[in-house]
Amino acid sequence: GYLVHARDAIAEIAAGAGHAAFIPFAGVTVSWDDYEARVAQALAPLGLQVRSLHRDADPAAALAASRLVLVGGGNTFSLLHHCRRRGLLDALRLQVAQGLRYVGWSAGTNLACPTIRTTNDMPVIDPGGFDALSLVPFQVNPHYTNATIPGHRGESRDQRLAEFLALNPQVPVLALPEGCWLRISGERMQLAGTQPAWWFRADGAPVRLPSGPIASI
Repeated sequence: GYLVHARDAIAEIAAGAGHAAFIPFAGVTVSWDDYEARVAQALAPLGLQVRSLHRDADPAAALAASRLVLVGGGNTFSLLHHCRRRGLLDALRLQVAQGLRYVGWSAGTNLACPTIRTTNDMPVIDPGGFDALSLVPFQVNPHYTNATIPGHRGESRDQRLAEFLALNPQVPVLALPEGCWLRISGERMQLAGTQPAWWFRADGAPVRLPSGPIASI
């Protein structure tokens, strides 16, 4: 079921919020109305009311009135394009710094990084630059896998990340497999999920990160 694996984790963060602002702009082949309905249905067991910011003439003001924001997955370029056009990037940075709780998955995770340059998505629309929210000081690669198909001549994910690090040696990358997430509260970071994550740096081999607290990254 949609978001079922993460519902308990979302419940902890959403406790007491009552309602959440939803950012649907990563949706390209799904309407934003339908995307809102899908997320609302998935999180209804939490007693959480979900309202998409595409319904508001002033989405930044609607965001300021919220205690929780949900940023859905889809196409990262589309997400960044529409957030930039609506003035939501500065609003998100400001509100998160003042205590707004941020939950993002897939493209919504990419948006929390300094840039969207470690997304797996095609650039289907010009986002007006790659700079994103910088809520974390490193990049994340969601849906990480290094699986390869016999006979396929394209690069593996590890090769793609090696390309990024060759050109951006100062920027490490956290590779998150399916069903895993990173929770950050103040200076505390914790990995959760069914698989280890991987920490990629330019100066060495990838480091395996098991579930649990992360002392430093």
